[in-house]
Amino acid sequence: MITKTEIIEQPYSGQFKERIYDISNPWNSQDWTWIKFKDENYNEWCGQFRGAQQAVALSSKHNKVLVATFDYLYEIDCVSGEITDYESTNTYQDLTVTPFGDFIIADYYNIEKIGETINNRQLLASPIKMDTIKFNGWSENKLSFSCEELGIVDSKIELELDAMTLELNILSRIYKK
Repeated sequence: MITKTEIIEQPYSGQFKERIYDISNPWNSQDWTWIKFKDENYNEWCGQFRGAQQAVALSSKHNKVLVATFDYLYEIDCVSGEITDYESTNTYQDLTVTPFGDFIIADYYNIEKIGETINNRQLLASPIKMDTIKFNGWSENKLSFSCEELGIVDSKIELELDAMTLELNILSRIYKK
């Protein structure tokens, strides 16, 4: 069972046992992302995913790994290591897991909670229209993130997501003149 994931640079040939995750599509890019997986016995192997790297997150609660690339959002089963679902995309910017084991994903404008599958989603209401969302990290049950306010040039907004209530709150606003 997969217990740890990490985005890495392309490994040297033979450095890891490798597995290619590719979706047949004429619109695929030529870019690839490499993810190093570790199992409960500390065995390491590498997955090669179609698309330029964005983010990876593992949920022990759902026994899933999500890999976001510019081409796809992949859902991987932690037990088998197989793709269980995928979505064609090039909009996801960041991905994380709450302390409760649910995935949180951001595109340019919205944040969603993903439950047991990538099709089980909840759009989180925001107090502002957001643009260019970037997760900064967790402090207990609060996810700090930054964005720009949509339509306002040179704005920087700091917000936090409460993982218990799923509410987004503004912490600070900076507008450059």
